[in-house]
Amino acid sequence: MTALAASEGRDVRPTEISVGALALVLDREGVAYAPDHRALLVADLHLEKGSSRARRGFLLPPYDTRETLERLARVVAAYDPARVIALGDSFHDVGGPDRLGDEERAALAALQAGRDWLWLTGNHDETLPAAVGGAVAETCDLDGTTLRHEPGAGAPPEIAGHLHPVAKVRLRGRAVRARCFATDGARLVMPAFGAYAGGLNVCDAAFAPLFAGGFTAHVAGRDRLYAVDSRVLCGD
Repeated sequence: MTALAASEGRDVRPTEISVGALALVLDREGVAYAPDHRALLVADLHLEKGSSRARRGFLLPPYDTRETLERLARVVAAYDPARVIALGDSFHDVGGPDRLGDEERAALAALQAGRDWLWLTGNHDETLPAAVGGAVAETCDLDGTTLRHEPGAGAPPEIAGHLHPVAKVRLRGRAVRARCFATDGARLVMPAFGAYAGGLNVCDAAFAPLFAGGFTAHVAGRDRLYAVDSRVLCGD
């Protein structure tokens, strides 16, 4: 059982995988936990996307950052990681940190308190100011597996985000479109965590160069992740 499921009293099976030599537990909330490192991995928070879109004339409720941080706080409380690694596009644009409200700044600081926090840069947030707290890097390494924002930017094994994978499957007699992890054991592409992040069908051609031999999609259901072979999802 994952830590989050246990904290909510849900009897679900953990989804345990390895990427290269790195052992991971995948959580249906869209995070991965590396127990040997007490490290929580999360991708594509896209904080302040609502305010970014509003500046361009799109009428979106400006509450996405608050919702995303509240969800992340529940996950952090459940796993109590020693380290959090955000895999890029944590802010929707380079001006995002400056648009954070006081409550959101306080919420982020509370999440970072007492643990190491690493921001990996992405294509939306190539630079991050010191005011966001934590450390900043382009990549990092866990047990020989490289963590970065864009998949395929280096040799596997790697864990990345960027593509926001979602899958369309039939669960319990109905069609469902849900966020998913995509992995073949050498690469893992994580789902976007942000409330307004959106998603790209995991059968899209953008994924094909990453998984030439096929992959497994771990699709978020109501209570757990469902493992679905890419040949079932996308055809041969």
